[in-house]
Amino acid sequence: MISIVQDIWGGFDFSYLLSILLSVVPSLVCITLHELGHGFVAWKLGDDTAKRAGRLTLNPLKHIDITGLLMMVCFRFGWAKPVPVNMYRFQNPKKGMAVTALAGPVTNFLLAFVFMVLYGLLAHPLYGSPAGRYFLQMLSLGAYISTGLGIFNLIPVPPLDGSKILLSVLSDEQYASLMRYERYGMLLLIVLVATGILGRPLSTVISGVYNNLLIPVALGTEKLVRHLFYR
Repeated sequence: MISIVQDIWGGFDFSYLLSILLSVVPSLVCITLHELGHGFVAWKLGDDTAKRAGRLTLNPLKHIDITGLLMMVCFRFGWAKPVPVNMYRFQNPKKGMAVTALAGPVTNFLLAFVFMVLYGLLAHPLYGSPAGRYFLQMLSLGAYISTGLGIFNLIPVPPLDGSKILLSVLSDEQYASLMRYERYGMLLLIVLVATGILGRPLSTVISGVYNNLLIPVALGTEKLVRHLFYR
């Protein structure tokens, strides 16, 4: 029995467990700022529904959807609890709703950029220590997760942000027809991600953005820091 336990223990992939643990904090940051972006823009456009609901806050507990958080930690893309928005409080309801919906993904793309700039700034002084390397890994995971959250939410399937952005180009009748399926949209997305039908191509897109746009940001920042301070 002891040998069996030792074999299981020896074959356990602790690097994957560590990756999951290091993903939790960045996931909470990405979720919180994503939803705060929605609520803040809606408030600025004239709808204070999110503010009155207590959603203009940096408290992640106000924004967590447990299933969406697990998806982010395990698959690197997911969702949060939607911020309440009353589009009819906007001066231009369709345009206001589209801009409010777009604010979440845009916030995530900006956050991913910030994560990678921080990685570049801190890479040289932190890489020499184990704790520093873990922190750098958390920053890189944060950039990847934030990119994934932004791209995933642009998919035009209710209730994701992409479906709200569609509002600005669809007629009222077309949009009403689309939103009738909102209750089934998230279940459909989970199935498509879990089976790989959506998960694999989505991961390819996210990895492409991360590798081709964000890693060069970190490398460029690190090179600049070395040039300025470590010559």
